[in-house]
Amino acid sequence: VQLQESGGGLVQPGGSLRLSCAASGFSVSSYTMSWVRQAPGKEFEWVGAITASGGNTWYSDAVKGRFTISKDNAKNTLYMQLNSLQTDDTAMYYCALRTGTGGGLLRVGGYEYNYWGQGTQVTVSS
Repeated sequence: VQLQESGGGLVQPGGSLRLSCAASGFSVSSYTMSWVRQAPGKEFEWVGAITASGGNTWYSDAVKGRFTISKDNAKNTLYMQLNSLQTDDTAMYYCALRTGTGGGLLRVGGYEYNYWGQGTQVTVSS
């Protein structure tokens, strides 16, 4: 199982970015997948998730209405569109997955994941 995030960068407040998470070793259509982030000096924060079918998404209150999670099963890739970015959104963003076996352990709030990627940096600054 491998997850590779991309799409981060430096953007001004109010700007947008689209993050991607390319998956290999499993099918994104088989698992609920999540995005989490870690700001400098802070703990990991859950951002949102999408069900295996893609039919349902959930978001933290901090990003609801501004971020949108989607996936392309044919490309085996997870996405997150980030709009109306704020300085508080500055963080390393990771896609994460719980398969139940293998990998490591990442606890984010009440959630546990056993696979996550290297992350992509999002910096919001004027």
